[in-house]
Amino acid sequence: MIETSLRAVGEAIYNGIGMKFEYLKKLFVVFLLASVSFAAQSSFDVMERANALYRDGKFKQAVLLYRKAEDRGADPVAVSFNIANSYYQMGKYPEAAAAYRKAVDYSNGGFAPALFNMASVYFRLKQYPECIAVYHRALKLDPDNISGWLYLGEAYTKTGDKVGALRAIENAYRLDKNDISIVYQLSEANIALNDFDRAVDVIREGYTLHPEETDFLVYLGDVYRLNKNFEESANAYREALSIKTDDTQIMYKLADVLAEDKKPFVAMEILNNVLQIKSDFSDAAIFMGNLAYDAKFYDRAEYAYELAAKKGNAEAVFGFKNMAYDAHAQKCDDEAVRLLKLALKYYPNDATLQADLLEMEGTK
Repeated sequence: MIETSLRAVGEAIYNGIGMKFEYLKKLFVVFLLASVSFAAQSSFDVMERANALYRDGKFKQAVLLYRKAEDRGADPVAVSFNIANSYYQMGKYPEAAAAYRKAVDYSNGGFAPALFNMASVYFRLKQYPECIAVYHRALKLDPDNISGWLYLGEAYTKTGDKVGALRAIENAYRLDKNDISIVYQLSEANIALNDFDRAVDVIREGYTLHPEETDFLVYLGDVYRLNKNFEESANAYREALSIKTDDTQIMYKLADVLAEDKKPFVAMEILNNVLQIKSDFSDAAIFMGNLAYDAKFYDRAEYAYELAAKKGNAEAVFGFKNMAYDAHAQKCDDEAVRLLKLALKYYPNDATLQADLLEMEGTK
C-alpha cells in the first residue's frame, strides 16, 4: 500500500514537470526500502497522509506534514524532493529550487530527478545559465533522458547559443529518430545556423521512417523556399500534392513559391484550381487578383476581386481601388467609376469608396 502511494505521487510529479515516471518509480522503491531501514513506523504514517494531501492538491498542508515526517526520521532526500514538488505545484519556484537543492545535497548529487526538476524551475525563473549547468549535471547521471536533452536545447535557445541548442537536440535525435517532433526541432536548429543541407537531410530521413507523414514534404518545401531554392521548393509541394491531390493549402503554398520564382501565370492557374475546389477561399482569390493586376490581366483581376468581395474579404476594396486609380490615370474615368460602383455594391458603407466615387464623377 505504501509503495502504491509513493508511485502515485511520483506519477503526479513527473506528469507536471516532464520526467519519466518509470525511472522515478524505481527511485521511490529505493526510498521505501531506505525508510523501512531507518525510519520509525510513525514517519510512514505521516508520509502517507502528506502524499494523500498532495494527490488531493492540498500542497501547503502537504508541506507541513512532509516536514513533520522528516522530524520523525523519514528519508531527507524523499522529503526534500516531495516538498520541492509541492512548492512547484503552488508556483513558488524560488522555494522549490531551494528544496530541490536540499534533495541534491542530501543525495550527494546522485539523485537525477531532483536535478532535472531543479533545472526546470530555473527555466521558469528565466535563470537560463543556471538551468543549463544543472541539466548538464543531471544528464551525466541519466544520459538517455530524451526530455532532458530537449529542455537543455530550449534553455540554450533562450541564451542565444544556437550551437549549444543544436548539440543538445542532436543528442535527443540520436536517442530516438522515430520521434517526429524531434525531427522538426532538429531541422529548426540546423536552419537557425543556416545549415539547410543538414535540415533537408533530417527531414528526408524522417519522411523515410514515416512515409505517412506528408507534412514532412510540405515542411521540406518551406525549408527550400526559406533558402531561396524555389524550384526544389515547388517540387516538394508537388510531391506532397501527388498524395494529397485536393489540398488547397498546399496548392496555395505552391502558387506562392511560383509567384516568388517569377512565374505568375502558372501561379494563377494553380490559384484558379484552388478556387474551383474551394470557392470560399477568398485569400486565394485576392492573391490571384493581385497577380493578374500586376500582369495587367485586368479582366481576370476584376473577376478575382469580385469573387473575394462576394465572400466579404475586405482586401478586395484595395484591388478595386487600384484598378480604378489606374483607369483614372489613363483618363478612362467611365471605367474608374464603374469599378468603384462595383466595389460599392459589396461594400456600401465604405466611406473611402464613396469619397473616391464622388471625386471620379466630378472629373468626368
